[in-house]
Amino acid sequence: MTSSNEMAKERTDWAEDRTILANERTFAGWMRTGMASLGVALGLRALFGEFEPTWLPKTVSTIFVLTAILIFWAARRQACATIDRLNDHQAKPQSPLYMTTLASVLSIASAATGIVLWWL
Repeated sequence: MTSSNEMAKERTDWAEDRTILANERTFAGWMRTGMASLGVALGLRALFGEFEPTWLPKTVSTIFVLTAILIFWAARRQACATIDRLNDHQAKPQSPLYMTTLASVLSIASAATGIVLWWL
């Protein structure tokens, strides 16, 4: 027979595991939001095409590229902080290294996109 203390601990463990999984879904959502910001940057460039002065749409697109990069790193920081506060039980969280790698790759790709936008 399990005691009420053991049952309460088990429910708390499950809640922590659910929070770990929710944290990963939130991280993925922020990554999508950053990619959407990058998509807006590309869309602005396509929409304005040969707009004069050319620096204006490029500058606005650059703001969205920089916003995407900020979103990637804010998501990484928050997700890693949440992982540090929780104890995993059944669910195994993504490693902070994975989140850092993903934020780095997406940031580099976003910066490269911004550079290409200025060359067009």
